[in-house]
Amino acid sequence: MKRKDFTRRKFIATVSAGSVAAAVSSSIPTFGNITTANNNTGKLAILGGTPVASEKVWPKWPYVDERVVDEIVKTTRSGIWCRIQSPDGTVPTFEKEFANLMGSKLSVCTGSGTQALNTCVEALGIGPGDEVITSPYTDPGTISSILTSRVLPVMADLDPESYQLDPDDVEKRITENTRAIMPVQMGGQSCNMERIMTIAKKHNLRVIEDAAQAHLAEYQGKKVGTIGDLGCFSFQVSKTIACGEGGAIIGNDEELMDKCFTVQNHGTNHQGRTTTIGPKYRMNEFEAAILLGQLPGVKERFALRNKNAAYLTSRLKDFPGLVPQKLYEGTVSGSFYLYMMSYHKEYFNNAPRGKFLKALEAEGINLSTYLSNGLHKEPWTEHILTLKVYQKMYSPARLKRYRDELSYPNCDKVCDEMAMIWASGPLLGTKKDMDDIINAVMKVYDNRDKLNSI
Repeated sequence: MKRKDFTRRKFIATVSAGSVAAAVSSSIPTFGNITTANNNTGKLAILGGTPVASEKVWPKWPYVDERVVDEIVKTTRSGIWCRIQSPDGTVPTFEKEFANLMGSKLSVCTGSGTQALNTCVEALGIGPGDEVITSPYTDPGTISSILTSRVLPVMADLDPESYQLDPDDVEKRITENTRAIMPVQMGGQSCNMERIMTIAKKHNLRVIEDAAQAHLAEYQGKKVGTIGDLGCFSFQVSKTIACGEGGAIIGNDEELMDKCFTVQNHGTNHQGRTTTIGPKYRMNEFEAAILLGQLPGVKERFALRNKNAAYLTSRLKDFPGLVPQKLYEGTVSGSFYLYMMSYHKEYFNNAPRGKFLKALEAEGINLSTYLSNGLHKEPWTEHILTLKVYQKMYSPARLKRYRDELSYPNCDKVCDEMAMIWASGPLLGTKKDMDDIINAVMKVYDNRDKLNSI
């Protein structure tokens, strides 16, 4: 069967049951067995038809219950509002709980995930003249954490199916000044960390995991964030564990983690001596109180997201029009902060992605494009080339080569094709909610010949 000759009938005939996570039973029915009576084959809602999921209401996010409220009230009344007031306050308590949850010896909390990453760069002694390899497909905070230390962020291209760093391209971009790799665990799924760690060992490089989106994700028997030298997480309001803003570093090297504490505590160590250069990145007690209030249900919500994500993936199995994120061998589970897919317009009558998303929205299902372009296309790249510190610490030839190498075709492809669910809340929905997503997609597919008229 030629892929471009794909039809709905052939699609239903070829789909088989499947699962991408151990959390899901093999008894889930195939996509073709999902009932499609709810206007799935009718007129598109955007053209006057009845929506598949009219007035859809998803589970609210961020998560709030009485335990969260009680922790905030308790902290307010205690008068312990800063971590330096008490060794038993909410921040040091959460640090111990989070380290235990993630399977690491230690944790140090910060005011954001970006702060956590920059703390690691500083603690590892990486500075002007050095280079760190990372992804162009990420939140600007990843790049900011490197730039703040006046280090050169060298970006590598992606594997276009997993949206993660391509290890082959990472290795090609290593120079004599490369000090570390900062892989981004995009969407809450693990990169090809086996290859990344092999490359790092071969070239004597440090690995700082940007696991900002990957709370509790597991790869090859280890929690994401515990594989590299250090792992960093974000608790920004949209994350699957959230407190508005906030971050954490985890690690097993006690000496290195002590350096992280000292850096984020404006250079002052546990003994109260100011020993190094450092910003003030301390998490406050109210943020930790919210996090402590969320912890009792974190694993349950994590399991439900994995179950629903696996259900969606099994329904989309063998459908070439909307292809879920590739997971690397050894991936046991993901945070599913994002449920990411590639939209292939050739199976939708070559309708632009925007028209597909607009039609879906009218059916009651909102998908997002995530990043409109990779960070290599943002103005910061030219800005740093004009700064005296970069001109002083990097040769004209290196800076010219840096500009010349700002081409990442796979990243551009991912940006052009991405269609995803902001999943922290929606993947806590019911099986019917997941069916509504699939039925809406298939209704739009059934009417693909109408999309270009929207």
